Amino acid sequence: MKMHTRQALVLGFAIVIAGSGVGRAQSAPTEENQAGSTAQSNSTASDKPHDEKFVIGNDDVLAISVWKEPDLTKSIPVRSDGKISLPLVGEMQATGKTPIQLERDISEKLKGFITAPEVTVIVQQVLSRKFNVLGQVAKPGAYPLTAATTIVDALATAGGLRDFAKKTGIYVLRKGASGQQERLKFNYKDFLKGKNVNQNIKVEPNDTIIVP
Repeated sequence: MKMHTRQALVLGFAIVIAGSGVGRAQSAPTEENQAGSTAQSNSTASDKPHDEKFVIGNDDVLAISVWKEPDLTKSIPVRSDGKISLPLVGEMQATGKTPIQLERDISEKLKGFITAPEVTVIVQQVLSRKFNVLGQVAKPGAYPLTAATTIVDALATAGGLRDFAKKTGIYVLRKGASGQQERLKFNYKDFLKGKNVNQNIKVEPNDTIIVP
């Protein structure tokens, strides 16, 4: 009986070890899974579409690449006259065009030098869209509008309010669709109390925030 009991214990212990080994083998990622994950990640990174609505402006930085032409692949800022300069292409108007329109224009210019040129234009830095913060803030001035910036975000970017700023009298000057200037009020004191939080609207290009 003792011999049978000892054999049973040894057999049970071996089964436990084998079972734990199988668990580890199942939990480890396979090469196929890793490859699939990597491919999915690369696809997400490379499938970023062009924004056909975005219009290039002065000071924007463009990443221009021409397939198999490293000398024509570079990062170029748009000059204050709205133009860029590329080898073989020369000077071209960039301001007022979308990235896709500029791609077509560059491709047309390169057809005399390259067979079927493949051009990609990406706006690397958006510096043409700006807003202004004036008055009783730590750092008044113009700032690039690079994200979904709200009034509170803009005030923080400008260093925050000074001690004697009139928190209830802040307003935004914005040019409306008709060309007339609108005045949008913002009560910072109410916002801090959680009142009328909808007044913390998104800043639009060329908005001017006044802090009296």
